[in-house]
Amino acid sequence: MLKNWKNDLVSWIVITGLFLLLLEVTFFNKGLIFSLLASGAMVYFGRSLMPKKSGKALFWVGLFFFLSSVFSMFTFRFFLLAVLIYLIYQYIQSKKKPEMITPVLQEPEKESKQEMLMEKTPLFKNRLFGDQKTPSHVYEWDDVNIQTGIGDSVIDLSMTVLPKSETVIFIRNIIGNVKVYVPYDVEVSLRHSSIFGTAEVFGHQDIRMLNQNLFVQTPSYEEAGQKVKIFTSMIVGNIEVKHI
Repeated sequence: MLKNWKNDLVSWIVITGLFLLLLEVTFFNKGLIFSLLASGAMVYFGRSLMPKKSGKALFWVGLFFFLSSVFSMFTFRFFLLAVLIYLIYQYIQSKKKPEMITPVLQEPEKESKQEMLMEKTPLFKNRLFGDQKTPSHVYEWDDVNIQTGIGDSVIDLSMTVLPKSETVIFIRNIIGNVKVYVPYDVEVSLRHSSIFGTAEVFGHQDIRMLNQNLFVQTPSYEEAGQKVKIFTSMIVGNIEVKHI
């Protein structure tokens, strides 16, 4: 019951926040959308011009105005207040009813074989800032599932041995570019979403990615043994998938 109440509370907070955002954009701050789009465009074009000084200046100025617009929003302050109140409530509840953990001791069975868990170092990590790319030498493949802030991700599949099954690449990015290099004998399925950016997949270029979704799949994907499924989403940035 308490769990359902918590879920309902979070749902009402999200619904209220979306309603306040609609009111703010429609009646109280009509220039907000233009400000966000303009600053996002500055960040995008500034990043495209890097490492030139003009590109760096345009990028950081655009990022400053983008964050200033977000922080000045009444809806953003509402969410901060709601999260703070929720954390305080959780803290008070934890003090009222501390969780009691009773250990259960059990004799291990000598003959039973316990399954060993192996921890592997992932190829990519969640990063707020910075670029990431696969090694330039031969490496062992592991599926990619990351969230990044500002930075590029480059994945070269020609330097590894893919499994005889479906390989998954999942990248969520705020600002930055994603490049995936695929061998010719590997089939590909791509699902990409972007607020502002470009997409180039196997020579097909779409320069009008403005709050759009893109789905591209090679003809023999379903029956292929080796295939790569790519999921990418970003606010500002480009996606490039090409054979190598």
